[in-house]
Amino acid sequence: MGDALKQKIQDVFDEPACGQNVNKSEQQRKKGCAKPLTPGAAAGGCAFDGAKIALQPIVDVAHLVHAPLACEGNGWDNRGASSSGSQLYRTGFTTDMTELDIVMGHGEKKLFRAIREVIEAHAPPAVFVYSTCVPALIGDDIDAVCKAAAEKFGTPCIPVNAPGYVGSKNLGNKLAGEALLDHVIGTIEPEECTPYDVNIVGDYNLSGELWQVKPLLDRLGIRILGSITGDARYRQVAMAHRARVTMLVCSKALITLARKLEERYGIPFFEGSFYGISDTSDAIRTLCRMLVERGADPDLLERCEALIAEEEAKIWAELETLRPRVEGRRVLLYTGGHKSWSVVSALQELGMEVIGTSVRKATDDDKDRVKEIMGDDKHMFENMAPKEMYRLLKDAEADVLMSGGRSQFVALKAKMPWVDVNQEKHEPYAGYMGMVDMVRAIDRAVNNPMWADLRAPAPWEEDTGPVRVMPELRGTCPVSGVSNDAVDFEDC
Repeated sequence: MGDALKQKIQDVFDEPACGQNVNKSEQQRKKGCAKPLTPGAAAGGCAFDGAKIALQPIVDVAHLVHAPLACEGNGWDNRGASSSGSQLYRTGFTTDMTELDIVMGHGEKKLFRAIREVIEAHAPPAVFVYSTCVPALIGDDIDAVCKAAAEKFGTPCIPVNAPGYVGSKNLGNKLAGEALLDHVIGTIEPEECTPYDVNIVGDYNLSGELWQVKPLLDRLGIRILGSITGDARYRQVAMAHRARVTMLVCSKALITLARKLEERYGIPFFEGSFYGISDTSDAIRTLCRMLVERGADPDLLERCEALIAEEEAKIWAELETLRPRVEGRRVLLYTGGHKSWSVVSALQELGMEVIGTSVRKATDDDKDRVKEIMGDDKHMFENMAPKEMYRLLKDAEADVLMSGGRSQFVALKAKMPWVDVNQEKHEPYAGYMGMVDMVRAIDRAVNNPMWADLRAPAPWEEDTGPVRVMPELRGTCPVSGVSNDAVDFEDC
């Protein structure tokens, strides 16, 4: 690992905007937020994985992975981050390093040729180049290659130094933010700046969730200048330094980026959520209030309240017929990050009872919000073993499991409904309309008649009463003509 990368990692670990980090001793802070991984180890997500999923929703750039073929997964089906335009982000580009490239030291030359081929074939506004374990271990300098390629071809080439072995997926998220700060943000000036320009940081437009919120902001005249990184364009990210306010959706991933935007460009930030009716309203209110404090017309606050009143009345009317179908149901929530509290709030608004929520990948602020919403910390858990999850479901302490795809099999084994709330889901749950989609998804799962049939005993397990004994055969067989009285069955 190079000295520059070591310094960068230490910098993102020393995060003054993170309450958990501030409470650590100097020695604990130097150890960072996660234990570095062993090169080649499979540990449920590496730094490269975290960097790639954070940046891939920039839809019009080419994402080139400098690695052996296996490091580049199925780019076409990545996370469900949706695009309203270019589909280039879904194409997987890789240098496909082989043993010969490694032994002979051809990695940097192969990377340069790959950049040229991508630019000639697709003419993207930029190429993002990701370093992985193998080229980092053999010393390939992707910064130098990217600089030479940018000068040669006139297209920005952005090095993303996040080889997998340096740490966890969360560290990769932070290193992705550092790459944007160092090489992208501030490189393009917008044609026009307005007092209503904002950044949305940490939303990846999964299943089109950002599109549930953008129309609301459009009605208020608020422009998403920098979208980092949901349905983003390279120019949007490059102009993010001219926004007036930043809304941080997932603090665990990109809080360093939000803080440095404030330090370098004077853009204040706040953390909010678009899950649930109340949280969506609070986020819009806070956004408008901070814009007014920074020069927007004060009538924005009145228009904001009018919009919220209209949308809340409309959505509660639509939920009136759906809410009784899920009210009173008990939910076990197994997710992480800001969803550990924002989804809890949304479910409680529907009259559902959350019997437990995980706080994996959650900050101290996230945990404090969970305590505030649920009243105590008895229902919080860092990690839940499948055995314990199965017990809660099997003992009917929960009516439905809401989690990511990896936990669905525990629910199925317990013969309990499951609803996907993680990145692989196919329905958007953000904004006011997202609540309707969420209620319908829970209703479809919980009230499906198949569960009663599935839990009922099999036909051969049911007690059909006393066994009926057939009467003894008498008379003559009409086919053979043999008399049954002549047969001695004891001799058979």
